[in-house]
Amino acid sequence: MSRQKILEMRDLNVSFKTSQGAVEAIRGVDLDLYKGETLAIVGESGSGKSVTVKTIMGITANNQKINTGVIEYKYSTNGKMTSVDLLKISKKEMRRTFNGKRIAMVFQDPMTSLNPTMNIGDQIMEGMFIHYKTPKAEARKKALNLLDLVGISDGEERLSQYPHQLSGGMRQRIVIAIALACDPDILICDEPTTALDVTIQSKILDLIKVIQEKTGIAVIYITHDLGVVSKVADYVNVMYAGRIVEKGTADEIFYEPKHPYTWGLLSAMPDIHTKSDKLYAIPGNPPNLAHHKQGDPFYIRNDYALNIDKRIEPPMYQVSDTHYVASWLLHENAPDIDMPSTLKNRINRMKLEASKYE
Repeated sequence: MSRQKILEMRDLNVSFKTSQGAVEAIRGVDLDLYKGETLAIVGESGSGKSVTVKTIMGITANNQKINTGVIEYKYSTNGKMTSVDLLKISKKEMRRTFNGKRIAMVFQDPMTSLNPTMNIGDQIMEGMFIHYKTPKAEARKKALNLLDLVGISDGEERLSQYPHQLSGGMRQRIVIAIALACDPDILICDEPTTALDVTIQSKILDLIKVIQEKTGIAVIYITHDLGVVSKVADYVNVMYAGRIVEKGTADEIFYEPKHPYTWGLLSAMPDIHTKSDKLYAIPGNPPNLAHHKQGDPFYIRNDYALNIDKRIEPPMYQVSDTHYVASWLLHENAPDIDMPSTLKNRINRMKLEASKYE
């Protein structure tokens, strides 16, 4: 069955005006999202993940400037497929037509997403009233169904409760229910489990996966946790310094990574098989993009950098139909450099573990 593309981002460039000058926060980002699939965007803090997805939602700061780009959203209306460039729509129109209704977002801290003065029922039903003028009885019935969908029992009682009366995991489930209230095509999850303990985190990830299977919704995950990615993603985009440096299927990124930055992220994952009592960390810090002038921003932190990395940022090389890597190591004249042996051993163990469940 052919895949149905519902979101296509091309050449997005975003800058911020600061006291140090213009910061090129997003640099030429391309992104594709398909119906029923999960795309994970990973990278360290400050790599541009959240700015990228907030730009999709039209959530921009006062000092933010979109220099170039197209974000084409394809959707069905009155039985016909249509498309629109979200960057050409006013914030007012985004709120009225798309935000919450067709594209919804779940943020990492549920307490800052929920209104402490409104009960849970009113918060779930609010979007239905605004976007569809849904009758109250019908909206309440749907709110109860949503609570059941996100795994919350005693729905009638929960609808009358307030956020402070619920646990952290329960609040995050409520936020997901609110996001799903208007049956959006796209659900954006920005670090949705960061504030939760690992047990609740796993349940929330499983929950979103089940909801996706039931509704066919497309999901974008923003995270720095590759453990999360391994559980949920169909495709992965690795971001560094405002640019996608590697993208591919989840298997390609986890089992056949090509970029040294991706090697570093995978090596930094906790591993019960390691004999060391220290976790690996990529040396150094991400660059200050207000000062970046030329070359590959990862050059200083890259143990495998070539001389050309200091002068010219690498282009995107195609490894397969789905796998692309921005690294000079993929150039035909580059030396033959493989991933670290410790990472290769880890990947082999991951493959072996995965094969047990096939």
